[in-house]
Amino acid sequence: MKIAIIGGSGFVGTRLIDLLHDKYELMNIDKRESPFFNDITVIGDVRDVDRMTELLKGCDAVVLLAAEHRDDVSPVSLYYDVNVGGARNVLQAMDANNIKHIVFTSSVAVYGLNKSNPNEEYPADPFNNYGKSKWQAEEVLREWYNVSPQERNLNILRPTVIFGERNRGNVYNLLKQISGGKFLMIGKGDNKKSMAYVGNIVAFIEFLLGNKQQGYNIYNYIDKPDFTMNELVDHVSKVLKKHIPATHFPYWLGMLGGYGFDLLAAVTGKKLTISSVRVKKFCATTQFDASKVHQSGFKAPYTLGEGLQRTLEYEFVHPQPDNITFISE
Repeated sequence: MKIAIIGGSGFVGTRLIDLLHDKYELMNIDKRESPFFNDITVIGDVRDVDRMTELLKGCDAVVLLAAEHRDDVSPVSLYYDVNVGGARNVLQAMDANNIKHIVFTSSVAVYGLNKSNPNEEYPADPFNNYGKSKWQAEEVLREWYNVSPQERNLNILRPTVIFGERNRGNVYNLLKQISGGKFLMIGKGDNKKSMAYVGNIVAFIEFLLGNKQQGYNIYNYIDKPDFTMNELVDHVSKVLKKHIPATHFPYWLGMLGGYGFDLLAAVTGKKLTISSVRVKKFCATTQFDASKVHQSGFKAPYTLGEGLQRTLEYEFVHPQPDNITFISE
């Protein structure tokens, strides 16, 4: 089977290619070169349907990872041009090449904030443009599947925030602050934060490719059990073998500071690591039902604690010399 991984030069895609390259014939389609797998990488943009049609010739399945996902994408129309229009273009290119199988990475952002442990049947209620665009992309995919459900295969993966080695996203920034003793806890710290280790995410995508080749399937992905913020700080402290003080600040004060950074970013034109959106995300309970994954037959190769330990040791105990990192949300 020849698999086209669209958006494989990024954080998740690189780990996925590393996992699959000895098992399948792979092609990475991305708008930028790959830091590790340029021998199988071709340049292409999901907004260019003709280019997608040309590149997908001879492929049997598609893994669509490409997306605009950062908090600060500008203009906001890019979320919809890439995430929704891009999905539509990929499906058109698949139809032109008679490709029936696709794995699509969506997000738990489609549920919105502070929901009570939603499962895959929970109504969509996205609060930001990223979540809205992912939900609209899912609807485009469902329409495609429903045209010929006896022949087509659609697997939608809704992961929570993904972390791991070489990723420079929100979880990395949080772990860096905690490990450096510069962490300020906003709120009581008893809100639970769902997370997913990249090694488990790519293993589940491999599982979908090999075991879910029929029908329409949708899965939340969260590594369980969820940690509270206080438990996360305690885990980091144990892995690094150091005492980490955590000063608690009330939520209103944290949001006030977030708005201050929003204003500073607007004035300076710089992208800052702190914003009101990120404060709101930090204080929200992000807990999701993952029982469907657990009942699918998939066995995660790592526990959440093991994933955190591997990441902490790679980034802060034995930093690696290659300096290759991936900027995420």
